[in-house]
Amino acid sequence: MVAAPCARRLARRSHSALLAALMVLLLQTLVVWNFSSLDSGAGEQRRAGAAAGAAEQQQQQPAAPRRERRDLAAHLPAARGGPGGRAGGGGARGGGPGGARAQQPASRGALASRARDPHPSPLITLETQDGYFSHRPKEKVRTDSNNENSVPKDFENVDNSNFAPRAQKQKHEPELAKKPPGRQKERLQRKLEAQDKGQGQSVLGKGPKEVLPPRGKATSNSSQGKDLSRHSHARKSGGGGSPETKSDQAPKCDISGKEAISALTRAKSKHCRQEIAETYCRHKLGLLMPEKVARFCPLEGKANKNVQWDEDAVEYMPPNPVRIAFVLVVHGRASRQLQRMFKAIYHKDHFYYIHVDKRSNYLHRQVLQFSRQYDNVRVTSWRMATIWGGASLLSTYLQSMRDLLEMTDWPWDFFINLSAADYPIRTNDQLVAFLSRYRDMNFLKSHGRDNARFIRKQGLDRLFLECDTHMWRLGDRRIPEGIAVDGGSDWFLLNRKFVEYVAFSTDDLVTKMKQFYSYTLLPAESFFHTVLENSPHCDTVVDNNLRITNWNRKLGCKCQYKHIVDWCGCSPNDFKPQDFHRFQQTARPTFFARKFEAIVNQEIIGQLDSYLYGSYPAGTPGLRSYWENVYDEPDGIHSLSDVALTLYHSFIRLGLRRAESSLHTDGENSCRYYPMGHPASVHLYFLADRFQGFLIKHHVTNLAVSKLETLETWMMPKKVFKIASPPSDFGRLQFSEVGTDWDAKERLFRNFGGLLGPMDEPVGMQKWGKGPNVTVTVIWVDPVNVIAATYDILIESTAEFTHYKPPLNLPLRPGVWTVKILHHWVPVAETKFLVAPLTFSNKQPIRPEEALKLHNGPPRSAYMEQSFQSLNPVLSLHINPAQVEQARKNAALTGTALEAWLDSLVGGTWTAMDVCATGPTACPVMQTCSQTAWSSFSPDPKSELGAVKPDGRLR
Repeated sequence: MVAAPCARRLARRSHSALLAALMVLLLQTLVVWNFSSLDSGAGEQRRAGAAAGAAEQQQQQPAAPRRERRDLAAHLPAARGGPGGRAGGGGARGGGPGGARAQQPASRGALASRARDPHPSPLITLETQDGYFSHRPKEKVRTDSNNENSVPKDFENVDNSNFAPRAQKQKHEPELAKKPPGRQKERLQRKLEAQDKGQGQSVLGKGPKEVLPPRGKATSNSSQGKDLSRHSHARKSGGGGSPETKSDQAPKCDISGKEAISALTRAKSKHCRQEIAETYCRHKLGLLMPEKVARFCPLEGKANKNVQWDEDAVEYMPPNPVRIAFVLVVHGRASRQLQRMFKAIYHKDHFYYIHVDKRSNYLHRQVLQFSRQYDNVRVTSWRMATIWGGASLLSTYLQSMRDLLEMTDWPWDFFINLSAADYPIRTNDQLVAFLSRYRDMNFLKSHGRDNARFIRKQGLDRLFLECDTHMWRLGDRRIPEGIAVDGGSDWFLLNRKFVEYVAFSTDDLVTKMKQFYSYTLLPAESFFHTVLENSPHCDTVVDNNLRITNWNRKLGCKCQYKHIVDWCGCSPNDFKPQDFHRFQQTARPTFFARKFEAIVNQEIIGQLDSYLYGSYPAGTPGLRSYWENVYDEPDGIHSLSDVALTLYHSFIRLGLRRAESSLHTDGENSCRYYPMGHPASVHLYFLADRFQGFLIKHHVTNLAVSKLETLETWMMPKKVFKIASPPSDFGRLQFSEVGTDWDAKERLFRNFGGLLGPMDEPVGMQKWGKGPNVTVTVIWVDPVNVIAATYDILIESTAEFTHYKPPLNLPLRPGVWTVKILHHWVPVAETKFLVAPLTFSNKQPIRPEEALKLHNGPPRSAYMEQSFQSLNPVLSLHINPAQVEQARKNAALTGTALEAWLDSLVGGTWTAMDVCATGPTACPVMQTCSQTAWSSFSPDPKSELGAVKPDGRLR
């Protein structure tokens, strides 16, 4: 009888203890959730090690229904007790094949390896499906899909909740977050209040207490590239974003928003931090965004005019054809691709206005040069840094419109924007015939019907600011009342009446929309749609921008612009020859397609060119060749990395040795040379869409006559991928390569040639054929047979590519590395890559102390926290003490001894194919570069621009 009350008391105590434990667990969960919502500065956190990288990923992506794959090496060490991430090394970004589908406490691949191997080793295990989330439902690719909108259709797959989640209550208020500031906030607040702050101004139009910059009058063509003089059209800050003016008293406020604090922490320049603080405070005080905007469209709902598509009708030219102003907004270094596109769209009756990105000086020089040949081509005298997603792109379009309208000698009817990645898929005559039938229409492509989804995923309800060539997210905002917001593709065709309205109207709609879109991500994808559909011109909307875009959301939505934008977006893929049939569809009118990149695939451009204008005559040189500049002397060597400068000099020396050995005869020095100075130019060379190496133009002294000559050397990489001998019965592996700057969208390394130095972080890539699910082991071996990393990859049956960046401690030991691929511990194949010792540091000859620091490998040869030395006997990899000692001696080399070591390594992985002279030479057997098939000076008729033909065309 006594036991029953005791039992009841014990039960009550147990029940209370259980409730207390649950409460503690709940509180811990809430604390963890709260801290996970704070942004700790993505860029700074990345350098804090792999574990911090994992935490950052969890902070930045808390809310996506289907999340991006995590950076793998950051997670696995904790789960497996294995080799953790490298301290201060940035983790394993590019876990890419990249990262496991889910974190596995004990991976089946690793367990299988242990079961097979009597000498088990700690392995990182990657489970991949091509690295492209092929476990998700496949999106149907429609040949008529034409939505250039950066938001993916399957938008749940892309997480834009990075850089701190938004509070739900902020739907109805511009800014909340009234909690007491923390230490970081207090420090930032004191720092900002101590600085003089400038009053922000919209680059697009008037806001409260703002004025538009004065518009200068357009001038006629000048002798310096026929630029238009314009001195005060926009601000001159780094990114070309919002302009600035000074005020005596800048508004002050408590900067409490997590996103604004994150932006202030990450911004590099004082000016940008001031702009962020000023913009945030003005928004918080209600001085920045319009609350209500007038609608002038008399129609209810959204108008959409129907246009009839008749393939035969576009063949007949009307009596009063329209004239087009083509606005080319270009960047990069692909001058030959731009010239080929320009050649295809040129006609003497139209007008061409070209804006070259502020950072693309080489391309600007090339454009100025060819523009002088044609009276109907002009180049903007002002230039902006038009980053992806930036407000500066809309500023560029609006300023171009004002310029064109002020050119009284250019009577154009339509405004069409193009990039160097566009190409026509119908002739100019067909385009003119079509637009002449619909000269009162405006052609834009809308996102579709779900407007709320578009606003949310496009970030229109967020406040952004462009500075330091970055789009910073600062918080939430409300969509103005009174209008319908729309958007889609930022490629369009607009008639002159609407362009005049957008450029010069001071009505409530245009003025406030310019203000609103000054602080908007990807504003060109929405501004023109929204203004048009709420304006008196709303009945002229055609929901078609006359383009076809190569969307492959599975590959193109990789958040690849996070380094310049606090958001995730998508980018189109390049067209390939198998896509040609899509250009011949007749379901709707299309006249342009994008994207095209000759360094990815030039064959498709050639097919289109022949389809439009006929094939070039048989025997025309250069049709399958492509050259793209990567360095030009006026750029200055500061534009090169130490790795590139080191290897270019080595290429020059190896080329001169080839010239001496193949052209030199005993008893004379006419073909012997001494190198002079730095390279003059460097080109990538492709033939039949295969990378053929580098072309280095350089100055030399001919030892026979002591005169300067200019040569060009062709260096081709040797084959470094080798199937095991005897071959294994494993047949899925097709190719393997190591490099940097992996493009997961186009599935190639943008660092062509794989130029690597000791401080680079290499990525291993494998290409697979179809077959059964298998697990392979990948082993990285340094030049003295130290195993730097090893991991398993689960290759699923449909995988095509895998890539992974092991978190190796730096510096890497210079020399030839090997990446081995094994199946059931039987060798399948291996690939080699060169880590070049540097002869330059900060563009100066390397000093002894710098060489020792960079060329000795990581401390204690520990590439990861865990040693893999136990695998050496299993793999028959023996560490030779003499080899290790030689590597130690090599690490101390400088001067000519270092160059000799470097050249011996480069000579093992590269071949000096040929040398030619760009001008006069004393060597009697030296060929002239213009008479070769490979030189960048050889004929290239497909990209060369000549005189206008009698029919008004160039092609």
